[in-house]
Amino acid sequence: MRWALTRRILLTGAMAALAGCGFRPMYGGRSATSDGPATDGLAAITVALIPERTGQLLRQALQERFERAGAGVAHRYDLQVSFGIGGEGIAIQSDNSTTRLRYVGTASYTLLAQDATRTTLTSGTARAVDGLNIIDEQYFAMDLETEAVQRRLAEAVADQIALRLAAYFNQQAERVG
Repeated sequence: MRWALTRRILLTGAMAALAGCGFRPMYGGRSATSDGPATDGLAAITVALIPERTGQLLRQALQERFERAGAGVAHRYDLQVSFGIGGEGIAIQSDNSTTRLRYVGTASYTLLAQDATRTTLTSGTARAVDGLNIIDEQYFAMDLETEAVQRRLAEAVADQIALRLAAYFNQQAERVG
């Protein structure tokens, strides 16, 4: 009981301190009933097709993050992304066999306005690292684990891109308003 009261007091104090320094949630609006510029901006993005299976995974992850506001938002931006995953052996045994692989997923993205000149609004790169252990003679398990690594890399890169684009939309709203 005493700990719960202490925790509640500390939480209330922390929230008051954050409110006093101008803290605002990344995706929140100015009021409880409105979405913020980040949520509105992300919902207005169309993600272009990205080649290969890993590109499909990244595109799906980006669409999930952008469509939080729901359908019915007019698309005003196009997002072009190139995505690749490279791997290297990092645990080399004395017989030259590899027991661990490191995978690095790298994406370059460009946000374009859907206007006549296709104005470039922002661009950047995102990168994520993951790995897996190689177990001899378990090829099916290796295929499943490789697919899981690719999915995790796509999710991590999608998180980075969505966060950076949300920050871009918030900065643009602060400049205007």
